Formats: sequence, structure tokens, C-alpha cells
Amino acid sequence: MSRQNEFERRIAAIEGLIGELEEATGPALRTASKELVQSLMDLHSACLERMLAIVHKSGTAGQAIMESFGQDEVVRSLLLLYGLHPVDLQTRVVQALETTRPYLRSHGGNVEFVGVDDAGVVTLRLEGSCQSCPSSPATLKLAVEQAIYNAAPDVTTIVVEGVENDHVPQIAFVPLTQLRNDNRGLHAESHRADWEDVFGLDALASGTLRSEAVAGQDILFCRLDETLYAYSNTCPGCGQPLGGARLEGTVLACTICRQRYDIVHAGRGVDLASLHLEPVPLLQENGRARIVLPLPRFQRSSR
Repeated sequence: MSRQNEFERRIAAIEGLIGELEEATGPALRTASKELVQSLMDLHSACLERMLAIVHKSGTAGQAIMESFGQDEVVRSLLLLYGLHPVDLQTRVVQALETTRPYLRSHGGNVEFVGVDDAGVVTLRLEGSCQSCPSSPATLKLAVEQAIYNAAPDVTTIVVEGVENDHVPQIAFVPLTQLRNDNRGLHAESHRADWEDVFGLDALASGTLRSEAVAGQDILFCRLDETLYAYSNTCPGCGQPLGGARLEGTVLACTICRQRYDIVHAGRGVDLASLHLEPVPLLQENGRARIVLPLPRFQRSSR
């Protein structure tokens, strides 16, 4: 279990205990219990704030420590819980968007940061699209949202101009975050998506392919220079796996039906415009690669 998952497990356990306490006691004791938790959080917040102030006063060394706090998943989650993240919300959102640009450009698109308001609502604008890939706008939006919620779970809403915004994030840490003075909760992006870590892709040489089963789904990975690409490992021309396909520059050629696809431009068909590979959102951050698994076909057809 990762440190981040362990942190979330412990928060969930605390919330469960608070919930049980509220259900098992009368109104007066419930109020007292909530005040107790609030007092503890206020005490911890004051101490953490003093600690950060001491570190900040340590000059260059202190600045390096503050940056490390912001990069550590567990520490930054704790600081976010108390509204003490050392990097402001807008900067974290902009930095998160930078991590998505290689993937967006592979779809012939990009993203523009429009702004963030005092309520934590982030507004973005997607630019361009993959004309041969009908699912591209939703796929791009999903990748962008995941990157932002990873870096800034204190974002309340993400509005993407020009794309239907039907996603309502689930609120995490509800009992604890509702006690915060600013009344803003932390959001977890888990709706309609299942993000999985993929290990060992840093060893994949440029110009090579690798197929791997991730959570039961066969995914094809490819590295071109410093950029990784991921697609469902099925040729849309013949329906066969692409593990033995040839990579000719930026073009992937199926050895069975000879259809060719442009890896760099969202898997567009080179020979037949009606064919395209199914892209899989892939994000890289701090040496870690994550993909969001495509929905099984029977689920896509039922939506």
C-alpha cells in the first residue's frame, strides 16, 4: 500500500469513528464531539503553521524543504487538509496543466488556463481536437481533470469551456474538511475513471513498443524520444493484438492487416481515415506513469 493510500485509509478510519460517535450519542454529546475534533484540528493547524514559518525563515535551505513538502504526497495532503499548502492554488493548477501538455499535443490539442476564483472553481479552455477520434474531447478532459485533482484536491469544480461538464467530483474526507474554517472540502477524482500506476516504463527505449496487461486490460505502450503514448492493444482494422506490430518512425504498422496508424497524432489511421487506435490517457509525474483504463465496450455502448 502506498503512503498516500495509507494516509487516506487513516483519514477514512477517523471519519468512520466520528460517524459512529454521532449516531450513538445525543445532540449535546454530538456537539461536544464535533467541538473536540475542531479544537484538535485548530491546535494542529496552529502548530503546523508555526513549523512552516520556522522552516521558511531558514533561507535557501528552508525554501528547499518547503518545496519537498509540496512534492511529498502524504505531507501535502496533510497540509491541504489544514489549508497550509506552501504553493498557492493557481500555481499548482498551472503546474498540473504542464504535465498534461505532451499527451494533449499527441491529440492535436492543448489547454489554456482561464482562471480560478475565490471559491476554488477552475476554468479551462481546450484548444484543438483530434478530428479522427470522436472520443477525444472527453478523453482529453478526463486527463486534464485527473492531473489537476492530483495536484490540487482543494479545487471545488473544474469547468472546461466548450465541453459538456457533467462531472460532479465526489467529496473526500467529508467530516474532517467540513470542520475547516473556510468550509471548503478536498475533492477526489474517481467518477467514471479507474486510474492505475504502471511501473517500469522509464526503461522503455525510444522507438520501441511494449504490451502489458493493466488491471485485466491489454495496453500497448510506446516511447518516442521523451514522450510516452498508450493505446488499447487492438488493431481496429483486423481486431488482432498489436504487440508484434512494426514501428516506422511515428507510424505503427499492423503485421496482419497492414493498416498503419500515427502514434503521435492520437492513433489516426494513415491509410483509412475511418480507423483509429483507441488512445489511453497517460500522465507522468515525478517518474511515475498513470493511465486511465478505457471502459469495456459493453459499458460504452450502454451510455
